[in-house]
Amino acid sequence: MASWDLVADLPLRVEVHALEGREQDVSSDFTRKSTTIHLHGAGEEGLGEDVVYEASDHEAQQAAGPVLDLAGDWTLSSFSAALAATDLFPTKAPERDVSRRYRRWAFESAALDLALRQAGTGLHEVLGRAPAPVTFVVSLRLGEPPSLDPVTRRLRHYPSLRFKLDPTSSWDEELIAGLVATGAVDSVDFKGMYEGTAVDQPADPVLYRRVVEAFPDAWIEDPKLTEEIDALLRDHRDAITWDAPIHDIADIEALPFPPRMVNLKPSRVGSVKDLLDTYDFCDERGIAMYGGGQFELGVGRGHIQLLASLFHPDTPNDTSPSGFHAADPPPGLPTSPLRPAAAATGFRWAAAS
Repeated sequence: MASWDLVADLPLRVEVHALEGREQDVSSDFTRKSTTIHLHGAGEEGLGEDVVYEASDHEAQQAAGPVLDLAGDWTLSSFSAALAATDLFPTKAPERDVSRRYRRWAFESAALDLALRQAGTGLHEVLGRAPAPVTFVVSLRLGEPPSLDPVTRRLRHYPSLRFKLDPTSSWDEELIAGLVATGAVDSVDFKGMYEGTAVDQPADPVLYRRVVEAFPDAWIEDPKLTEEIDALLRDHRDAITWDAPIHDIADIEALPFPPRMVNLKPSRVGSVKDLLDTYDFCDERGIAMYGGGQFELGVGRGHIQLLASLFHPDTPNDTSPSGFHAADPPPGLPTSPLRPAAAATGFRWAAAS
């Protein structure tokens, strides 16, 4: 049975909803804002997290308050269909179109949580999947000018930590040698598929060659496959993974060659059905998966940790505890692998996220 069919008909009662703002200064040199979605019904509460990146979109939503007409008796499937027909940005258009997917995921994940809690069961029970320990990496940019400090500072408290790093053209041979010496780099994200964002990295053959030669065992995420770079990476295709282009199954099918692994961000997919269908698609075709984070500050981090625990626990999941987002993470955070912590009811990760 398809994974979606196992949850689609869950009854759901929504009476009221509320919004809660959060913010944190994170290691990528910006203040992360998010909005927690609270759905209430039948004496239970479901939670989701809106991870739209632009602060102005959060501010507009929070200022307007809970204006959406969500009350009623639904199934998870009918609620999802109603959300698809609803403008979730009623007071201002989002700064980026992909934000519509992020916000839809916030409400759908809250609805999934509420429906499961009203049914008195957990996601793992309904899907028939046993939670497993979650391997994770910490995703970092190294600043401008780049420095080893963000990595070495974390390794002082957490010597077993593994990293996913964003190479930039300012990385020189000395910096790369220092990173190699740590032995802690699992993935390199070239950000080659982003356009018009603060993290854009142009196709730089010199950078690609330096990094790929320095980290021959690392996963290579989102390279920009110009003719020169494609030739440079031709012998490394089994290590190439994709993130930014992936919103649904069609995007995986449209990749330039069949992938060995993809990064699935639930919020970028947008709906519970599309996410579960994508998991099934990859499982059926032997495509490995890992989870991606969006600097979640609250329950959304637990959501991606739980999904990783159920669908892809052993891959380099970008699902570290949110304490690692801080510029100077405190000691005492959970280390990889995270112990299984699926809550008995709902769509929740019971441990601190």
